[in-house]
Amino acid sequence: MSVLESIPLSLLELATVPQGADIPQTLQHMLEHARHADQLGFKRLWLAEHHNMAGIASSATAVLVGQVAAHTRQLRVGSGGIMLPNHPPLVIAEQFGTLASLYPDRIDLGLGRAPGTDAITSRALRRDERRADHFPAEVAELQRLLGKSTGGHAVHAYPGSGTKVPIWLLGSSLFSAQLAAQRGLPYAFAAHFAPRYLHEALALYRREFQPSEQLAKPYAIATLPLIAAATDQQAQYLATSSQQRVIALMTGQPLFLPPPTRNMDALWDLPMQAQVQSFLAMAVVGGPATLAFKLASLVQELEVDELMFTNDIYDRQQRLDALDIVMAATRG
Repeated sequence: MSVLESIPLSLLELATVPQGADIPQTLQHMLEHARHADQLGFKRLWLAEHHNMAGIASSATAVLVGQVAAHTRQLRVGSGGIMLPNHPPLVIAEQFGTLASLYPDRIDLGLGRAPGTDAITSRALRRDERRADHFPAEVAELQRLLGKSTGGHAVHAYPGSGTKVPIWLLGSSLFSAQLAAQRGLPYAFAAHFAPRYLHEALALYRREFQPSEQLAKPYAIATLPLIAAATDQQAQYLATSSQQRVIALMTGQPLFLPPPTRNMDALWDLPMQAQVQSFLAMAVVGGPATLAFKLASLVQELEVDELMFTNDIYDRQQRLDALDIVMAATRG
């Protein structure tokens, strides 16, 4: 058995709106994408939380988690992640406790401490900028609210108490890696947009991990940008959609996913090209043979337990086909 055959494959979904599409179409296509992933044997699909970003429709994360769970059978569905400083822990415990009651043993709760938006929108969310400093305490509060009910507390989550929804810590720096290790929680690193600290964070997490009731040994996911196609040339062409969207992000433009282009040189200068390539440094782009080689090399290099992918392809059918291609390429 090859190293890839034993590695679970998962997906991160932002409900990205393609240019020319609307939100209802995007959400229906997202559900189609999830059903196809479920049929192919992907392990989990997580939904991100972003606010006030034209082109990204995953702001009501818990609602979308419920919809995806309702339209799939085996797939674990969760948040990748809930930005905890935006929400009272009790509300999140009730939401995910309800989801876990409806879909037993299929719900994950991934937590981050970033705002998932800009400063103005943070204020609209009534977000206290100091809340991020209390992230460790609020993670502990969520663990209590979702764990076995005990005495000595006036506030409980109903639904939520006793559901033991698996809590994951997500991050793009060393902070969450260290906290996940200290708390004995599974960890996912966001290398799809912040690859700089990937190796250091994973090493720190493994080195400092303390077993817990939830997890006996370290379990880490690396989230990577993936563009899969029938050939390397086709994949490189399809990857220009995500490259254009990174340019939009860096220049403050709406984040609708554009169609691919044959001429990126008309859209970036050398400094912008370098920034985009740095942002997407962990992107895996190619046909089946290239994907298999690159992914096997990354698994051995990073020593991760699971791979999670973004799938930013403009065309609906090609996006579905990419799931077949990566699964076939990694399963021998």
